[in-house]
Amino acid sequence: MIKGEDTIIKAVIFDFDGTLANTLPICFYAFQSVFKQFDNRGLSADEIVKMFGPSEIGIIQENLQNSNKNAAIEYFYEKYSESHADFVKQNTEIQELLYHLKGLGIQIGIFTGKAQRSLDISLKKLSMDGLFDVMITGDDVVEPKPAPEGLLKVLDLLEVDNT
Repeated sequence: MIKGEDTIIKAVIFDFDGTLANTLPICFYAFQSVFKQFDNRGLSADEIVKMFGPSEIGIIQENLQNSNKNAAIEYFYEKYSESHADFVKQNTEIQELLYHLKGLGIQIGIFTGKAQRSLDISLKKLSMDGLFDVMITGDDVVEPKPAPEGLLKVLDLLEVDNT
């Protein structure tokens, strides 16, 4: 464990998007593909960002005009998975950090607004699956970020006091 004068770090909790991996480009691509395919609507990255809050499933359910939302969700994950390597690059420094923390006996967790399915795809494609002690996704909370619900769940599951 990392020890300071009066502090012992027991756990480190990470956001995923923009912290552990830059998955925004693949998210934009997959959302743009869905809205083009199902609504014949072209969306800019800025328009997609304005939809952020719920997970990918929630974004599609709340913003897609086409009634075939289940097919659109499956299409999103198809595009997200098949083009992941084209848009998201592995970051060896991040992986080294994660392994270093694990080697020190520090628990590591994720709290992300992503749905579990897209997080699982990204973790597998980036060779990070199995590294985290706890993962809370947008599927696991009622109130999405920036509400603290997910962070508090991670702390509880890691049995770490939030003071």
